[in-house]
Amino acid sequence: MSDEKFNQELLSFIQHSPTPFHAVHSMAEMLRRGGFEELDEAKSWSLQRGSSYFVIRNGSALVAFRYGNKSLLDNGLRISGAHTDSPCLKIKPNPEINKHNFLQLGVEIYGGALLYPWFDRDLSMAGRVDFETDNGELSSCLVDFRDPIAFIPSLAIHLDRNANDGRKIDKHKELPPILAQLEIDEQFSFDDFLLRHIEGFCEVENAAKVLSYDLSLYDSQSPSFVGIKKQFMASARLDNLLSCFIACKSLLVCENLHCSMLVCNDHEEVGSASSSGAQGPFLKSVLERLISSEDESRDAFERVMRQSLLFSIDNAHGVHPNFSEKHDDKHMPLLNGGPVIKVNANQRYASNSESIALVKSLCKKLRLPYQSFAMRTGMACGSTIGPITAAELGITTLDIGVASFGMHSIREIVGSADSITINSIVTAYFNR
Repeated sequence: MSDEKFNQELLSFIQHSPTPFHAVHSMAEMLRRGGFEELDEAKSWSLQRGSSYFVIRNGSALVAFRYGNKSLLDNGLRISGAHTDSPCLKIKPNPEINKHNFLQLGVEIYGGALLYPWFDRDLSMAGRVDFETDNGELSSCLVDFRDPIAFIPSLAIHLDRNANDGRKIDKHKELPPILAQLEIDEQFSFDDFLLRHIEGFCEVENAAKVLSYDLSLYDSQSPSFVGIKKQFMASARLDNLLSCFIACKSLLVCENLHCSMLVCNDHEEVGSASSSGAQGPFLKSVLERLISSEDESRDAFERVMRQSLLFSIDNAHGVHPNFSEKHDDKHMPLLNGGPVIKVNANQRYASNSESIALVKSLCKKLRLPYQSFAMRTGMACGSTIGPITAAELGITTLDIGVASFGMHSIREIVGSADSITINSIVTAYFNR
């Protein structure tokens, strides 16, 4: 596959994955086409060496693995991890707002969103809707309106002369999007609105009542290549669907020699403390089942972990040419400069000298570039699933990712070459 075609497939994946539910659905389809068998957590597993499997939790987190031909106890696992969620605006349970006959929806901020870019964008809505059928059964489906159905208008500069001078956003007041202009005395029920659209999304004819939903707004603008040389890619949710796609593609093409695994957790942007997050038991429960299928000894899990490695793949901060003073002079990752090894003395990143040496050696053999990132002293950095997973499993971990601009904005930028480089590195890591 050419580099351009690979990146086009990446951007298509992101465009069709506006929520974690859709991202997991898309990855599951990729895995099925690649010969992976879906497992049910509620049932007993009979795992066969040389076969490939995946399991989904909450529809928003996924673990997939190749049960390689080499012994787990002798060779350990090669795990790559990412997260499916991105900062966004989520719809509240009772969202209807009517001000001056403008229909608006109450929203809640999910994660550390950069809020100003959400204004004056064409917004759509997607997520999961749970409903009751005519015969009283519970069901659910994924919805994606795709078309722009909402917007959050800025206040004109003439009415707010201080708008460009660091004015603070009143989140509760200013973020509710506008969906429509209602007639006088016209009533609107958001649940009824969803119910009318369920048939088209789910191909069901007997939906009777919407009971609950997990819905988010998103930018409806398509991802694109940008720059006069097309050296960059712009899209929503590059953090961290790029990493999910890269790791999934690498797992699909890697050899079935070692046991290689992908984990894509949800809720990283809000701390990972959930049943499908990195702080929850999802990955460990899958690992315990896998390892016990080979050896039921009490110490088998620890023996395997001691020989295993986790790549925590998440985007890094590229040096912004207008704000280079925000970086340490010796740690300024460039877009298209190769993947970034992330280091933090306070363990916000889980990389250590052992895991760093391994990936540098791998890059040297592949003749591929790499970069290093450490935060400017005195500034706090973000974190990843890496430290959490390392603490939960006791596994040696490396934090790595591609450099980006605008992290947590409604539209982010990465280098077109970096996705190709890190895909080659992760594939080689699975085959190592």
